Amino acid sequence: MSGRGRGRVRGRGRGRAARSPSPATPSSSSSDLQEEERRVVFEFVIVLKGDPHGIQRLPDTFADFITGDQPGSLHLREAAYGCCQWIVDVVYDARGKMYLHIGWEKFARYHHLEAGFVLMLSYLGEGDMSVKVFDETRCRRHYHGDSAEEDDD
Repeated sequence: MSGRGRGRVRGRGRGRAARSPSPATPSSSSSDLQEEERRVVFEFVIVLKGDPHGIQRLPDTFADFITGDQPGSLHLREAAYGCCQWIVDVVYDARGKMYLHIGWEKFARYHHLEAGFVLMLSYLGEGDMSVKVFDETRCRRHYHGDSAEEDDD
């Protein structure tokens, strides 16, 4: 289970939320990116509306796709960077609708998400999900690839 974060939380939306990990310098290679692309099981896009820090509903098609293997949490990480991972509890309502709940707010605040941002989520199986964040200009945000020199400008 090495390289997988702090462990897995099982159950249907119950469990303890993990603390956001400290940002670290990514160490990814093109082979890591190719491996991630081969692992993609399901992809979808979410356009953030309203409060981006509040509970977020996932598409019904995705909820239907994982019926029978519904994770109690998802392990979100920035696409191509395995260094930062957020464990986000998943809850289901009586109609089977799926929502990101505890842990989502920390992920959203860390990434400075705002209404109008677009998230591309790739489900990799076993509760692992990579996320690409696009801002209101529809340009991808890179959180760990920025150099310290750019901050001084």
